[in-house]
Amino acid sequence: MIPESLQHVVRSDESLAPLVWLGIGGPAHFFAEPVDLDQVAAIVVWAAENDLPVRLLGSGSNVLVRESGFDGVVISLAAAATSGLSINDNRLTAGAGAQLSHAVVKAVGAGLGGLEHLVGIPGTVGAAVVGNVSSGGRDISPVVKAIRVVESDGTIREISQEDIGFTYRKTSLTGSMIVEVDFELDPGDSAALTKRLQKLWISRNSSRPADIDRIAMPFIDPDTISARELIQNVGLTGIREGDVSLDNAQPHYLIAHQGATSDQCLKLIDRVREQVLLQTGIDLQLNLQIW
Repeated sequence: MIPESLQHVVRSDESLAPLVWLGIGGPAHFFAEPVDLDQVAAIVVWAAENDLPVRLLGSGSNVLVRESGFDGVVISLAAAATSGLSINDNRLTAGAGAQLSHAVVKAVGAGLGGLEHLVGIPGTVGAAVVGNVSSGGRDISPVVKAIRVVESDGTIREISQEDIGFTYRKTSLTGSMIVEVDFELDPGDSAALTKRLQKLWISRNSSRPADIDRIAMPFIDPDTISARELIQNVGLTGIREGDVSLDNAQPHYLIAHQGATSDQCLKLIDRVREQVLLQTGIDLQLNLQIW
């Protein structure tokens, strides 16, 4: 079923568990690692012609894969051509597969401000734009100039900032095949920006559970209170479901212990959402993608 022209970049029945932070999940029916945009386009066209759903996999920090796996095509954008970073004047162009933290450091090193408040947020540039990530009350949208997406017919379309549909922690891009993002940043003093970056990095790292690898942040912070405060206020810190729990010190993190399953994760998430809604009237929205 895999076209001969793609057999060197598409594999069958690839385990996804090692590729996502929670370490949970079955295989992808097809797993693709394209090395350039032409291959990305060819894979998208092949998937569309065969009615195969497609998902883009970045760093796997906000993905929960069911044990049954994903019956479609998972495309990794980790290759150099789809995760590169380049600067021209005050514009940073980033491949969607680039780590957001790498983009932040690249910009600051070039004396460009506007992304440094997002340092330490896990995930890729593409995922950050789709989810309109936010930190310190500022989201990523103001510095996004344009994005490029691959359509189902293989063409690449540019979408301007005004047409992306940014709202609080959301965009209209869910399901889109983003391959590149242009950021328009503010020239500044590199030394001052680096100093600010270092302070933010220390602060961000101190809020993450230490020495625990299989974690995820399942909830989006509501616009009035952080998910961490909300969970603490309703007494759900450390709550456990089988081999899955919320961290005792940082309860906005979900921890997958040895033996954890996707069903346990989903049950715990549902319990937390139900109790928070019951006690506060706030409907916690999911940060996790469920595959």
